[in-house]
Amino acid sequence: MINPPDDDSTDRTDDAPPGSGGGVETSTGEEPTAVTDGGFADDANDAVGPRISFYGGKWASTIPLVVFILWAIFQSGVLGIGDTNGLVIGALLGTILGMFFVRGDWKAYANTIFEGMTQRVAATAIVAWLWAGMFAETLQVGGFVEGLIYAADALNVGAATFPAAAFVLCGLLATGIGTGYGATVAFVTLFFPAGVLIGANPVLLFAAILSGAVFGDNLAPVSDTTIVSAVTQDADIGGVVASRFKYAILAAVPAFVAYLVMGSVLSGASLEGAAALRESATAPGLLHLISMGVVIATAVAGRHIVEAISWGLIVAIAFNLVFGLSSVSDILVFTVTDQGAFTSLPFVAVGETAGVGGSLYAGAIGFFPLIVLTLLIVGMARIMIRGGGFEAILEFLLNSVATTVRRAEVSMVLGTAAINGMITINTAAEIAIAPYIARIGEKFNINGYRRANILDANTSALGYIFPWAGGVLVGYQVMVGPNGLGAEYGPEMVVNPIQAVPYVFHGWFLVIVFLIAAVTGFGREYIPDRTSEEVSRA
Repeated sequence: MINPPDDDSTDRTDDAPPGSGGGVETSTGEEPTAVTDGGFADDANDAVGPRISFYGGKWASTIPLVVFILWAIFQSGVLGIGDTNGLVIGALLGTILGMFFVRGDWKAYANTIFEGMTQRVAATAIVAWLWAGMFAETLQVGGFVEGLIYAADALNVGAATFPAAAFVLCGLLATGIGTGYGATVAFVTLFFPAGVLIGANPVLLFAAILSGAVFGDNLAPVSDTTIVSAVTQDADIGGVVASRFKYAILAAVPAFVAYLVMGSVLSGASLEGAAALRESATAPGLLHLISMGVVIATAVAGRHIVEAISWGLIVAIAFNLVFGLSSVSDILVFTVTDQGAFTSLPFVAVGETAGVGGSLYAGAIGFFPLIVLTLLIVGMARIMIRGGGFEAILEFLLNSVATTVRRAEVSMVLGTAAINGMITINTAAEIAIAPYIARIGEKFNINGYRRANILDANTSALGYIFPWAGGVLVGYQVMVGPNGLGAEYGPEMVVNPIQAVPYVFHGWFLVIVFLIAAVTGFGREYIPDRTSEEVSRA
């Protein structure tokens, strides 16, 4: 863990379950490395690596991220273009512009970019996207979407109630497997097209899925954000999860009601051929409920998320082939231009253009632009950390804003919001700000559970609200990828990320709940109120 500044206590890592879904520990059950070896943030005493000096002082180190955010707002909000490739250009230009403000040699700046890109926290998100993408695409070619449409019709789950149902089910999946990113990929690939085809509003449905991911990321015991929030605030994971349940439910109940209400108010999209697809929907694809169950059961059993999804993928492929839900070439195909001896193989086909295809290929390659963007973002964030901008922001909160207990907790909420706006991978943002949350909390004797809950709620929520955040873009990428939903069903299946912002109800309500809690003192506890070894059941 990253110990709070001036804290000489030993690291608390024994509470994290082996092979946790969030990737904080290694799959072999070794000591956690994402927070130590791959730790994202350094505090004021961190002397690892070069310190970068900027013309304009510490605040100039924020230029790359600020340029990127302004680019993202202009591209997505003003022009209405949600293209991830465009955001990559914004990140590149912001990074280049930052070099011109560096004092002296640019070598330290360049090396810091590489240092940031090699952080384990970025790799954790990337691996989750790749594995979840392959799994979801394999279920899709196996007819799971058609099975969901068939089940929705049989159970009378109409267009108005589908977003609320998606919110609950995505929340359950994310809680079970411990990764909101993985749940978002699966639900946008499978539940999103099913819901839109039966008449649900695409924007509301996308936002409902993001809300479910927020719920799971925030509450799952095996979530990386849960583990990081607990160990960095010197609290046990069981106590943290139990103590935050009341906040999660206070946000989830009105969110569920809001999705029911708005599902009846907002009209759905008109897709050509939707009626025919609904009439032809059949039940066999529902066999893949077992495939998803395997992932959930394996993750809950404490296995690493990569192992859990791999077992689900193996089961999904077996079901597809044994029950005739798809062909071998639907899963993996090599396309050649000339007829030859190998074309008799079930995974080799003849076509006009040579290449590789199938669900495994499509599920992975669709996230390549987002992977590049993620690496650039963590590189820019590292520049801000090494240049002192991150420290300047949080020292301002610590010394000028957090002057009372109430203002301290409000500054925790607002501080995590600000950092999430810049570091758009929620776990990375959480690791970065965790030492400062600990410092502010210890200054006012605030209990570790309370600190962990404030830290986790905002990083979980806002990581699926900001239109340039990883949790949002991973779902968007499923829609616009080379073999995405837009290519398969039409442009009605593509939602601009900024359109979904107002409707991520659980995320917004979770932030509001903690703002109210900070102002009113609801749920506030001090260090003598409960030791970190005691598990709250309140």
